[in-house]
Amino acid sequence: MRRRPPGEPQALPASLPMVLRRVYAARGLSDPAQLALDLKHLLPPDQLLGIGSAADLLAQAIREQKRIVIAGDYDADGATATAVAVLGLKALGAANVGYLVPNRFTMGYGLSPPLVELARGQGAELLVTVDNGIASLAGIEAANAIGLPVVVTDHHLAGPELPAAAAIVNPNQPGCPFASKHLAGVGVMFYVLLALRARLRTDGAFGAASGPNLAELLDLVALGTVADVVRLDYNNRILVQQGLARIRAGRARPGLMALLEAAGRTPERINAGDLGFVLGPRLNAAGRLDDMARGIECLLAPDRETALPIAQELDKLNRERRGIEAQMRDDALALVAESDDVGVVLHEPDWHEGVVGLVASRVKDALHRPVIAFACAHERGMLKGSGRSIPGLHLRDALAAVDAKYPGLITRFGGHAMAAGLTMPEEGLAAFRTVFDVQCRALLDADALAQVIDSDGELGPQEFVLDTAHLIESAGPWGQGFPEPRFDGEFEVIDLRPIGKDGNHVRYRLRGPQGLINAVHFNGAEIAVDGGRVRAVYQLAINRWQDRETLELKIEQIEAAS
Repeated sequence: MRRRPPGEPQALPASLPMVLRRVYAARGLSDPAQLALDLKHLLPPDQLLGIGSAADLLAQAIREQKRIVIAGDYDADGATATAVAVLGLKALGAANVGYLVPNRFTMGYGLSPPLVELARGQGAELLVTVDNGIASLAGIEAANAIGLPVVVTDHHLAGPELPAAAAIVNPNQPGCPFASKHLAGVGVMFYVLLALRARLRTDGAFGAASGPNLAELLDLVALGTVADVVRLDYNNRILVQQGLARIRAGRARPGLMALLEAAGRTPERINAGDLGFVLGPRLNAAGRLDDMARGIECLLAPDRETALPIAQELDKLNRERRGIEAQMRDDALALVAESDDVGVVLHEPDWHEGVVGLVASRVKDALHRPVIAFACAHERGMLKGSGRSIPGLHLRDALAAVDAKYPGLITRFGGHAMAAGLTMPEEGLAAFRTVFDVQCRALLDADALAQVIDSDGELGPQEFVLDTAHLIESAGPWGQGFPEPRFDGEFEVIDLRPIGKDGNHVRYRLRGPQGLINAVHFNGAEIAVDGGRVRAVYQLAINRWQDRETLELKIEQIEAAS
């Protein structure tokens, strides 16, 4: 356990409760202006390089009634970005809009030449990528060869060469001055729609009116942003908070509301964690096991009657995905039981390609090591891998370094600092396992490999109350780069009992300075402390049962007190 640096709580308004001032300051928030999460504080669209050209091309296509086809991606960010593009363009006057999503098992990621052919078959006259395209050199070359202009909207890191697209909007492309480099793909597409609306206003497309209210799309923007685990900087926190407000008010898309209903959740108290751990997995299940078009159709559904059967189908797929993942996770943990590799590479011939990223994430959490898990690809003799990293190792850059040292070992790769994907020949797996471990050892020292949970310190007796839990719940959105508060303290264990289907979880009854309190430790059975004094790192939580609310702790780390 490590205490977060205190920051400068005195710089924040004295009207804020001290616990919030302390938490905000520890996350680097020292400017009181960043407490305001209103849409008017969003960074302006015109700071995005290439957005003017993209708006011109889209405005022209709308004027000339051209067929616009969206080329999406098969994860939650790509699905929400596709839905935002279709809904937003139609609202702005595009009469002929369609979309395509590559099949992850036969086409792979991004705008490939075969996907361009499918778009041409749909009659595309303008192709717009969402959440992909910055690395699609061959696909865009194929589109250019048939006279099909491409607008790239993406957020992934660019390679050494940019595609020859008609326009590129990506905050992470070289030379882009946009201050927030953490927009998700859906956020980039939302910004393109804002710029397009401004262009159409200038052209008089809406007459005396101001045009459609694009804020109606923010529920989907929030979902894609959180599900893609991008950093919640100030700009993204505005987008997520405004989207959550729409959902809580019952003004979300019917498909999103149907996903909540299928999951047994009510919209009134939804938080960012629900977007990432409840809605995101159900949407992702379509792309992992079946066809993400089902997820997109759910988001595009005009009413509950249309959306609910699709949402229930996605819920069923997600349960199936959990079963597959559990077996693969157990296999993976068995494979690494005797390993001392720093960069962990895993492969089993019968693993499911759509689930290897989740397995990599679970093993990464268990070992606190960078992990890449491979499955056999649809293309004979090839492997597809998905990786997850830890702070201190930029995974895409690590793969780029391996690729530079050993040309031909990796066929293609791409991604972010914390997540990346790659394809390679099966015969190169042993060599890759060795060189990836060497690369990780060169970049990670002992301190980086020590699994540490950050704490916001101890709570005083006056803060250890239900009101503080309500305060924290309403003060988000919390997420990647802006984590939900954790605290630490000493308690006496009064009793404990295993809970859950397999007894993997533990419910404690603890006594602290504030008196008796219940606590739960998920997956904590193996390290349960039965009696005596303990030191715990925990989150404050609210246990809601019928009309009653009580304070409880969600334990993240527990050990006997020294």
